[in-house]
Amino acid sequence: MKKFYLGLLIMSASTIQSQKFPALKAPIAEKQEHIREIHGDKVNDPYYWMIDYFKKGKDSTKVVDYLKAENTYWEGMMKDTEPFRENLFQEMKARIKEKDESVPVFENGYYYYTRTEAGKQYFKYCRKKGSLTAPEEILLDIDKLAEGHPYYSASGFSISPDNNKLVYGVDDVSRRQYKLFMKDLSTDKTIDLGIKNTGGRATWANDNKTIFYTENNPTTLLSEKIKRHTLGTDPGKDVVVYEEKDKSNYIGVGKTKNKKFILIVSNATTSSETRYLDADKPDGIFKVFQPRMKDVLYDVTALEDKFLITTNKDALNFKVMETPLDKTGVENWKDFVPHRKDVLMEGISEFKNYLIFSERQNGLSQLVIYDRKTGKKEFLKFDEPTYTVYPAGNPEYNTDNFRFGYTSMITPSSQFEQDLKSGKRTLLKQQEVLGGYAKDEYTTERLFATAKDGTKIPISIVYKKGYKKDGSSPLLLYAYGSYGNSMDASFSSTRLSLLNRGFAFAIAHIRGGQEMGRQWYEDGKMMKKKNTFTDFIDSGEYLVKEKYTSPKHLYAQGGSAGGLLMGAVVNMSPSLWNGVISQVPFVDVVNTMMDESIPLTTNEYDEWGNPNNKEAYFYMKSYSPYENIEKKKYPNILVTTGLHDSQVQYFEPAKWVSKLRDMKTDKNILLLKTDMAYGHGGASGRFDYLKDAALVYAFMFKLEGINK
Repeated sequence: MKKFYLGLLIMSASTIQSQKFPALKAPIAEKQEHIREIHGDKVNDPYYWMIDYFKKGKDSTKVVDYLKAENTYWEGMMKDTEPFRENLFQEMKARIKEKDESVPVFENGYYYYTRTEAGKQYFKYCRKKGSLTAPEEILLDIDKLAEGHPYYSASGFSISPDNNKLVYGVDDVSRRQYKLFMKDLSTDKTIDLGIKNTGGRATWANDNKTIFYTENNPTTLLSEKIKRHTLGTDPGKDVVVYEEKDKSNYIGVGKTKNKKFILIVSNATTSSETRYLDADKPDGIFKVFQPRMKDVLYDVTALEDKFLITTNKDALNFKVMETPLDKTGVENWKDFVPHRKDVLMEGISEFKNYLIFSERQNGLSQLVIYDRKTGKKEFLKFDEPTYTVYPAGNPEYNTDNFRFGYTSMITPSSQFEQDLKSGKRTLLKQQEVLGGYAKDEYTTERLFATAKDGTKIPISIVYKKGYKKDGSSPLLLYAYGSYGNSMDASFSSTRLSLLNRGFAFAIAHIRGGQEMGRQWYEDGKMMKKKNTFTDFIDSGEYLVKEKYTSPKHLYAQGGSAGGLLMGAVVNMSPSLWNGVISQVPFVDVVNTMMDESIPLTTNEYDEWGNPNNKEAYFYMKSYSPYENIEKKKYPNILVTTGLHDSQVQYFEPAKWVSKLRDMKTDKNILLLKTDMAYGHGGASGRFDYLKDAALVYAFMFKLEGINK
């Protein structure tokens, strides 16, 4: 769960043997009776005991011993691939420019950037005053701060308005719970503010001494309170300026781009509410912009003369409305950009003289420049069949220069700056692929599969020229399909190791995302969730029918909610896939959604449903991967998780694998890899994730008989 991302032939035992997987005995998890009873439905959950580490922590050794046994098993099964995996790791790492620097971003008199050094896992956060030729000031050396930590994440860098202080968050456990630190940039001294369990970012008021931050519940990890802290005071006496009572809402605090207001935003899946405060008066009372309305989302953008509101009020695909600064209630809202049935309005980048609208049409992202003086609109145009474009690095309000990012499956990540007055466009930086990369050696296409209900499902695909479309070539199909998160086409230098060995890589833009508009999301959640799974299966069947691949060469990958997708499709259509990679998978939907003590559960009711509702319970039960394992053949499966995962707890994939082992009737490979020191996002260093990618690739390559 929880926000992230990823029949015709089954391999016979003799085929598996030919691929030289050793005949090791897999761990067999103990069974203990545990009866779940709700709505008159009794279910025995024999692996429920695996929640023990989550409940007891280090006092529980039984679960940890089982996870370690699974780790020993996968290591033994993949032992012969160790040299190949190391070669893959070095190959992928060699494409990354180790000594590199981000495009400097100008804000409030300084150019800010990060830079990396050869051989170092992290980065340095730096700035220069007024000019790029000015002396460098290293604000934070994350490489040094991370020393001695298996995991280290520093984020939320927030500079005071007078440029003299830096507040940032640190998570050294991988639970996405951050402690706040402050560095005095005039003295170079850093202090622990004594503030923990935060979202990792603080927002400065304009007085240079007051910050606002989000406090999370340490058990459920729900964002519950917004607090105000004055530097130099006891954090135990910090004032709660807002407390969220609805457990289905996420909350956060930020500052408008024009620095005039502090905003507190409370968001659920289907409704939202904003509060605002004059940033010059941090001790004031936050005002409600507009009380939350049923099934209405709204997002506030502050201009010097009005507020703009991006909302789905009477507008499925969202529209932009305007209201005076002193009359924020919905009765004062007027259309600014009317609703369009074929265009999804995703957001606004505001400037003094221009607005940039982020939109989506026909499944592709687009940017529209709007001149605030003349009302003239201009679309930024691109010529590739599938791509991603987005605003990037625009903190300044009083500028006519707009920066945006662009990438496709064959175009490395690129950052441009466009002069909004003259229209002149400048490429500031394009991701450098060391060792050479020739874009014209690869092909990207946009395809459309037809779902069983007639819906056209977009597919973005990339492969190296020479790829045979005769059913003999391997293909990895990826998708996510939840929360309205669109999985757009983008470039990956890591992926070249896959493409160069004859694989194609495809993204199925299935329902549950928002690629084709808001209805695309509405048709892939709650009581329509199964559309997400059948869309993916239909996409795989289309690629087989068109001979891009065949079931003995088709692979599937998804993570988090995309891991739920993997669990569902192997139950529904197990013979379509030769191998499946399910990363940090949300596969125990019913049990997790019934337990409010599990982090973030109540935030998810609008996505999956509340199992206390009988209809929702039985619908979730009908597709939940863990609930629907049967005595039948399953494909080869690699599952990954993290012991400290804050989004999908380790016990979901562990229970799922245990039950699969007990029920499946095939001799195909089933592996569970648990990172004992990491969480939902894996390792924190900039190269460590490549080891996980090398394992995923080696798993598929081994099944394909590729060993170099």
